[in-house]
Amino acid sequence: MMTRTAMTSALTLLLFGASSLAATQDAPAQTKRPTFRSAVDVVTIAAVVRDKRGRFARNLKKEDFVVQEAGKRRDVVDFRADENAPVRVALLFDVSGSMRLSSRLEEARQAARHLLSALRLSDGYDEAAVYSFDMNLQSLQPFTADAGAIETAIAKVEPYGQTSLYDAVADTAQGVADTPATDRHRRAVVVFTDGLDTSSLLKPEQVSAIASGIDVPVYVVTVLNQVERDREDARDEENPLRSLARWTGGDLFVTSAPAHESIAARQIVDELRHQYVLAFPASAERGWRSLDVRTKDRDLIVRARSGYTAGARAGS
Repeated sequence: MMTRTAMTSALTLLLFGASSLAATQDAPAQTKRPTFRSAVDVVTIAAVVRDKRGRFARNLKKEDFVVQEAGKRRDVVDFRADENAPVRVALLFDVSGSMRLSSRLEEARQAARHLLSALRLSDGYDEAAVYSFDMNLQSLQPFTADAGAIETAIAKVEPYGQTSLYDAVADTAQGVADTPATDRHRRAVVVFTDGLDTSSLLKPEQVSAIASGIDVPVYVVTVLNQVERDREDARDEENPLRSLARWTGGDLFVTSAPAHESIAARQIVDELRHQYVLAFPASAERGWRSLDVRTKDRDLIVRARSGYTAGARAGS
């Protein structure tokens, strides 16, 4: 278990040496960007591409994409497309006191089980890990394809204290990035929460910079009652969790029924399996570099991370 003091120290080191960045349309509004690593040669970007009807855009080629870094065109030097990539997903449960209300924690467990049912665990193709957080982050189960071990970990999740939601997302994303995986594995953090944060040291913009900087998309599944869901739908784009998720290449799902949870689970896994992966040489200029990924076909919609930290380890 990571204590509050240890997390504070880790996050202080994480943010040390960050570069300044003015708010832009392409990247989170944030004055400091964390530097994680050293000596990046190639930057990879996982991109989800859909048409205006929400269907996956298939059979795209390298020449169909346009990558801009800080407004300048970059040449794509490597390109991969996979119709059925293996998935490694970290399930991150909010166990703050507010999750006791209206059976929210049980709803979160059920939402996670929907996602697990969409994975290929029986043949070891996919893997999942389980974390929980209130003011501290706990690793309940490292990455495994053992469905029984994952279920046992999920059953241990119990609500307790205050919420350090943003801190936990940042730390889990870094943990996922640091776990060895094959080049084909598609990684993500899926957060199950009621969306309340009471004690984080980090702001949503800082967390999105951390996750997008290491190419780990964050998907947020909020478990609410119908009245709360209607309220969230009404303010939609104002939700900081939606911005956090989309800046990393992920998304936010607001759920209030099993059907919503099932739809969210299928969409998350489908997106991870149907990503295009592009690579380009890293900038010689150190610090945060904003990214804009699009296709030449303006009718297609691309979702990818919003930037990276130049001068970091290869792959970030």
